[in-house]
Amino acid sequence: MPSTDIDGASSHQLTAPKAAIAGTGFMAWVHAEALRRIGIPIAGILGSSLAKSEAFAADYGAKAYANYEALLADPAIHVVHITTPNDTHFTMARDAILAGKHVVCEKPLAMTTTETAELMELAEERPHLQTAVNYNIRFYPLCVEARSRVASGELGRLFHVQGSYVQDWLQYDTDYNWRVLAKKAGALRAVADIGTHWMDLIQWITGRSIVSVCADLQTAHPTRQRPAGEVQSFAAADAHQPTEPVEIDTDDAANIMLRFDDGSRGSLSVSQVTAGRKNSLRFEIACADGAVHWNSESPCELWLGHRHRPNEVLVRDPALLHRTAAAVASYPGGHNEGYDDSFKQSFRSFYGRLCQHGEETLPAMASFAEGHREVAVCEAILASDLNRVWADVV
Repeated sequence: MPSTDIDGASSHQLTAPKAAIAGTGFMAWVHAEALRRIGIPIAGILGSSLAKSEAFAADYGAKAYANYEALLADPAIHVVHITTPNDTHFTMARDAILAGKHVVCEKPLAMTTTETAELMELAEERPHLQTAVNYNIRFYPLCVEARSRVASGELGRLFHVQGSYVQDWLQYDTDYNWRVLAKKAGALRAVADIGTHWMDLIQWITGRSIVSVCADLQTAHPTRQRPAGEVQSFAAADAHQPTEPVEIDTDDAANIMLRFDDGSRGSLSVSQVTAGRKNSLRFEIACADGAVHWNSESPCELWLGHRHRPNEVLVRDPALLHRTAAAVASYPGGHNEGYDDSFKQSFRSFYGRLCQHGEETLPAMASFAEGHREVAVCEAILASDLNRVWADVV
């Protein structure tokens, strides 16, 4: 008989797929915690060394693998979660699909549109395999609510969108992580790392595609101090650790103008060097009959703007939300949900569809086709900044 996970939802444990996580860093831990919450067994872990695999696996009672080939050859593994550095995503996702595994890949899907196009084709040729890119911010209840209000037509025609995604964890030249290196993360860094979350979210909420961009990228620290050892994402720098200077040519910040396929406009500011902003994604959508505003650092409030009556602040409460938004709000009003819950809901959607648990009512995770388009937007942003012109998304 079905067992019950901690959220009280039916989880068919006797037939539940088993997951393996590739990676042992910050995102691997976030994935593991979310999988644990929805009752999906974590059966395997692969780190950059066997020692890292074993250390991480011990916390979850999972098998530690020495290499990716061994993980893919294990018939006990049904789903692979890819949380490794960006430059590994293409080969790991490709090999997992060819091995018959379902795939959840952290963004970006790959480094170039040539790579993402191949992955998209592989996924389309194998409809029995479920594949997704983890743009988790889609799954905040009030982001789903904003999408529902736009889709219903109650806000009217879209005029423009403005917003930002800003952090401060790379503010100093002594702040360092593999993400600052183009060979590991790609030539576009802050925009690709966090700006793509904003762009995916806005295209998903509005139902409009970005077709042209005008970008101005900035590198605040052309030289950073690289510690002798590995640095986890968001970890504080160790002032006593020896460092060496390394040249940086990726973006710390950016300002981007956008054009959408319906003629509406947008603007996005991205920064990982804004003091005091820990993880703030903000958007404001202006339409003919109203506006909506949301900030990820106050995720349980959605501002609703009006012209001829008082503005409103909608507080997250399943009883007050559209049906699709209420489906991703597990707790009653006044019981806050946030970042970790967005991953839980993402994976509820993925595994619910995989196991046909009836979770089709939840929004879908981003497809490989959507992941491909995000990389295409990034390539247009790079071309725009390099040539100092508007660039079309192709």
